[in-house]
Amino acid sequence: MEWAPIHKQLGQLTVAPNLLDYEAARASFSWESLHRELSGLPAGRGLNLVYEAVDRHANTLWRNHLAIRWLGRDGAVRDFTYGDLHEQSNRFANILDAFGICKGDRVFGLSERIPELYFAALGTLKHTSVFCPLFSAFGPEPIHQRLGLGDAKLLVTTQRQYERKVAQLRSTLPELKFVLLADIGEDVSDDVLSLPRLLNEASPCYTIPATDPEDMAFLHFTSGTTGMPKGAIHVHSAVYMHYMTGKYALDLHPEDVYWCTADPGWVTGTSYGISAPLCHGVTSIVDEAEFDAERWYQNLEREQVTVWYTAPTAIRRLMRLDLEPRKQFDLSRLRFVASVGEPLNPEAVVWGMEKLGLPIHDNWWQTETGGIMIANYPTMDIRPGSMGRPLPGIEAAIVQRSEDGSVSVVEEPNVQGDLALRPGWPSMFRGYLHDEERYQKCFVDGWYITGDLAEQDEDGYFWFIGRADDIIKTAGHMVGPFEVESALMEHPAVAEAGVIGVPDPIIGQIVKAFVALRPPAQPSEALRLELLGFARQRLGSAVAPKLIEFEDNLPKTRSGKIMRRLLKARELGLPEGDVSTLESAETENRLRPVAAA
Repeated sequence: MEWAPIHKQLGQLTVAPNLLDYEAARASFSWESLHRELSGLPAGRGLNLVYEAVDRHANTLWRNHLAIRWLGRDGAVRDFTYGDLHEQSNRFANILDAFGICKGDRVFGLSERIPELYFAALGTLKHTSVFCPLFSAFGPEPIHQRLGLGDAKLLVTTQRQYERKVAQLRSTLPELKFVLLADIGEDVSDDVLSLPRLLNEASPCYTIPATDPEDMAFLHFTSGTTGMPKGAIHVHSAVYMHYMTGKYALDLHPEDVYWCTADPGWVTGTSYGISAPLCHGVTSIVDEAEFDAERWYQNLEREQVTVWYTAPTAIRRLMRLDLEPRKQFDLSRLRFVASVGEPLNPEAVVWGMEKLGLPIHDNWWQTETGGIMIANYPTMDIRPGSMGRPLPGIEAAIVQRSEDGSVSVVEEPNVQGDLALRPGWPSMFRGYLHDEERYQKCFVDGWYITGDLAEQDEDGYFWFIGRADDIIKTAGHMVGPFEVESALMEHPAVAEAGVIGVPDPIIGQIVKAFVALRPPAQPSEALRLELLGFARQRLGSAVAPKLIEFEDNLPKTRSGKIMRRLLKARELGLPEGDVSTLESAETENRLRPVAAA
């Protein structure tokens, strides 16, 4: 189905957007002019991400502006101004200094969304050490892998996480010198210490050392769903990209109340849960609790959120509920909604218009890119299902490989190929830790090859096809799972779909879909046949699934991606591999009806 574009007019917007004219912005953009919008360290001592995100605000009248409002799962609320973050990050930096943690040493964070994790991240970068976030739902083995691969020197975590997942591994991690527990008042031992005590005793004064823009800042590990996880290196100059994309792709203004629902264990939770909003001086909402439809809508209403950045999987969960959000909750302050984590199905964009009164703006980027590369903007028409158009300063193209391994740019529109980016943007990863050979293979003929397949239309909009290793080859056709999943989701009974290829001796692979239904629909043979016919009408017999299986819940990572790899492994009886990123089914149980407000 071809979805009609959502046309936008400037008069419909409640706030004048930062990006008024996309073409003009691209034509006039220069990284040098962007650099002048940030301060740099005093006395020309370089560039430090935390100085731009916190200290430059704390040194002005913005010091008392609310930076983070933390919502505890038990109802507790803690507020932190930019001045508070300045002092708490100073205290943590002084702790690192006292423990002999040096520039470039890796400090890991393993906890849920608690304030102390944010103090640790900011204080680590301020000290010119490297912050490495870990997903709090990891089991002992993936934690051990990452601590070892990252040469961890210090770990910030909670007592429960430490006792259950780390304590038994200490003897195999000789580089790990100290563990700081965020939720105990007294030290456990000489090297397992109380973080609250240390913060209370540390000085609130600290001078950021000279920081080169190319000094390592973050080490982000990929999810490790295939093979060993890779540690992507990001540097302090990434702050330019965080700032610029916060300005143009998320349209942040200083008076905004912003909520990024991403877990801080993933790159979105640091780039857009910490760096970008703080750089713009906005108020960020941090909710300790996991997904709960009623709680989420209440957060939007009570905290008067204006800009909301979430994930397709969360949006699809909300779509499964028979709710009228604008009738049950006051969402009048909400002016901009964006999504990331995996491609946003077109029907989700339309649902946003119908239920929220706002389209949902998809954007595309990767752990390796460090920031948003392609987006839909407040003033730009949205073509549902499209990733959008590249950010100013970003050169994206569709390329195809030749037999000799070289690549050439596809000049014609609507031709499938590899999505590639011209290297040089500030948040581009600078390497895979301890694996330079793998890093170099990502670049061919002056392009970074993303591993995603896409096409570009005649107006410059990019359209996601699928991961190169997800593409299904069936009877001579190349089928992208996302296209099939989106078509199935057009059916009113379908909430989510995951599509894989199943080996077939005659046609190579058969397209098989796993479908989660929207209540009150129930699995039945009649519905299966109806969905098969529905898909054939929209996609044609060559592309439509031949097999459909009903699932209560599709396996997804906590960052929102459907784990097609896991669906395929289970279907073929193969080893499931690392499932530490798998989202708990308990979250799905929170999908309950919401009483009228």
